[in-house]
Amino acid sequence: MPLGSHEAHELNELLLSCTNSIQSMALFLNQASDVELKNMIERHYAVHVQDYNMKVEFANRANSPDTLNVPAMQMNTAVAAPAAYYPPIEPQVKLQQLNDRAIATSYLLTLKRAGREYAWSAFECSTPQLRSFLESAFQMCSHQAYEVWSYMARKGEYPVTYASPEALQAMQQIYQPVPEHQPGQLYS
Repeated sequence: MPLGSHEAHELNELLLSCTNSIQSMALFLNQASDVELKNMIERHYAVHVQDYNMKVEFANRANSPDTLNVPAMQMNTAVAAPAAYYPPIEPQVKLQQLNDRAIATSYLLTLKRAGREYAWSAFECSTPQLRSFLESAFQMCSHQAYEVWSYMARKGEYPVTYASPEALQAMQQIYQPVPEHQPGQLYS
């Protein structure tokens, strides 16, 4: 079954986005000096290439025999406490080289944007196999963005703040759990 016109349009936009992501990652790999950042981008790179190639297959044949290799979420990378100090940042208008903070920021924002695009495209997709792929691609971006965010937060490059006890207490007072019943038991 051929793709719908809206699916083809979305796929074209996603292919352009993925082309940009892969090229940016190649640049980041060339310029990153922090070993942890470079290793993280290297690990992520292969799945972005697979993602791109699968989209090319969908564009050419309206299907793909592959399943996207979604990385597991790095649960052990959470930040325990906010940093004591956040170094200031100022956009540079003349530069020859990105520093590690600029690389991590650009990569994180790329993953967030791509994730939103995948989620939106999945909602609009009527081809089941393509929709499943788009959902997996969203999950890939979500997991990778969490890892990049965690890296930045540990380095004090992304602010971490917690909700105040008052805000949490207000929510706890307002929202109460709904008893779970079997469908036939709700209105007896």
